[in-house]
Amino acid sequence: MASPVKVLLVEDTRVDAMVLSAMLRKLHCEITMAMNGKESVDLFIEGRKFDIVFCDKDMPIMSGPEAVEKIRAMGESDVKIFGISSNNNAQEVFMSAGADVFVPKPMKFDVLEAMIHELINKKNNTMV
Repeated sequence: MASPVKVLLVEDTRVDAMVLSAMLRKLHCEITMAMNGKESVDLFIEGRKFDIVFCDKDMPIMSGPEAVEKIRAMGESDVKIFGISSNNNAQEVFMSAGADVFVPKPMKFDVLEAMIHELINKKNNTMV
C-alpha cells in the first residue's frame, strides 16, 4: 500500500484548522500542524519532509507568503504548496512567493479530494 500523503497544515485559526484537518483525515492524510509561518519554516529546517503544505495567509509572527518564500529558498521544490485565504488579493501574493496553487477559503471537500488524489496518482506513477 502507498504511504500516506504527508501534509503540513499552517493555520492559526483553530476552527479552520479543525475543519481542514477533519477533511484531510477523511482522505487518509498524515497531518502535522503549525500555528504560524515561522513554525512551518522551522519544521523544514529540522529536516521534516512533506508532500503538501496548506498555508494560510494572515498569521502572527510570519505570514503565509513569507513562509512559502523561505521554504522555497531552502531548495524545497518537490513539496506542493497551497496558499489558502478568504482574502481575494492573496492569490497574487502567494503565487509570487512561490506557491503552486491558491485555494480560496472556505475550502470545499471535493476540491481538496481532487487535489489529494492528483498528488497520490503522481506519487504512485513516479515510484517504481
